[in-house]
Amino acid sequence: MSTPPALSPAAPPAAPAGLSPAALRAIVRDLAGRPDRWRPAVRFDAAARFHTRLEAAGGHEVWLLTWLPGQGTEIHDHGGAAGAFTVVAGVLTERTFPALRGAPRARELTAGGLRAFGSRYVHEVANAGTAPAVSIHAYTPALSAMSFYAELPGGGLRPVRTDPVTD
Repeated sequence: MSTPPALSPAAPPAAPAGLSPAALRAIVRDLAGRPDRWRPAVRFDAAARFHTRLEAAGGHEVWLLTWLPGQGTEIHDHGGAAGAFTVVAGVLTERTFPALRGAPRARELTAGGLRAFGSRYVHEVANAGTAPAVSIHAYTPALSAMSFYAELPGGGLRPVRTDPVTD
């Protein structure tokens, strides 16, 4: 059996037109500034990251995620959805994978840190710190599936699986 070829992170299909990454950025920034809307939903789970949908309206959805130290995602895309996220507590580390076979880029996001991205974005996010973290994410259109990838030695990604997104 041959090894699947390296996959450019630009491979996920583009989503139908929806809100722009800048509009999603404004949504998460606004919601982050209203803790009465998200703080009651905060829960932590030692077994897995906790997530809950906060709203779904106007062609987008917003999720709250919590991260205990050591919790993180696999390398993934958003099934063609554009998105934005902000850290509202703690520190998260994001690694992004450029469309060309360059090395991944890592950045630390502290409370108030915000990222917005288009529909072909591939990244992983983790809490590498010692304190819990909380983040708010918005997507358009609503997430229906996410694809996951493995890093290849020497660069590039190999698709691993695609999972449906459920509440």
